[in-house]
Amino acid sequence: MVIPKEGETIQVHSYKHDGNIHRVWQETTVLKGTRNIVIGGNERTLVTEADGRTWVTREPSICYFHAEYWFNIICMLREDGVYYYVNMSSPFVYNNKTLKYIDYDLDVKVFPDMSYMILDEDEYEDHKKQMNYPDVIDQILYNNLDKLLSWIKQRRGPFAPDFIEAWTARYEFQKKIRSSEKPPHNE
Repeated sequence: MVIPKEGETIQVHSYKHDGNIHRVWQETTVLKGTRNIVIGGNERTLVTEADGRTWVTREPSICYFHAEYWFNIICMLREDGVYYYVNMSSPFVYNNKTLKYIDYDLDVKVFPDMSYMILDEDEYEDHKKQMNYPDVIDQILYNNLDKLLSWIKQRRGPFAPDFIEAWTARYEFQKKIRSSEKPPHNE
């Protein structure tokens, strides 16, 4: 199994259950890569939607992907605190400098005070019918949603207070390394 290396720049591809591309993040810097976990950082990265529309992320983010859990967590660093956006998704796979997962519509938005909202339940139910999600997927997703909510309440994983400090510092370090490696500008 290929594992992304610290400092490497990768793309992140989100798919839907039917195999169609959903969204692509152009650049994420790997901060940690193991068989089970990839932690990345990005800022002002180009995102391309399935319909071809593009936009650029606004704030620095620390991204947490796991090879066993059915969710991934985007920690958005804003002036008034850290906001978390959780995609209920398949575990990630990694190849060809690309981290890939299936987005299963259900999302959880977590605020700096650790209050949260479960989003897109209607979209999940619609896509479940349209794309024939098997019952086992439904069970897995809701079991993982329960696990995620316990992480939020217990401040575990990316919700732990020291997680953001540690990985933001690592991201800033990687940005300095990358900027020092760029060739000088010829004028």
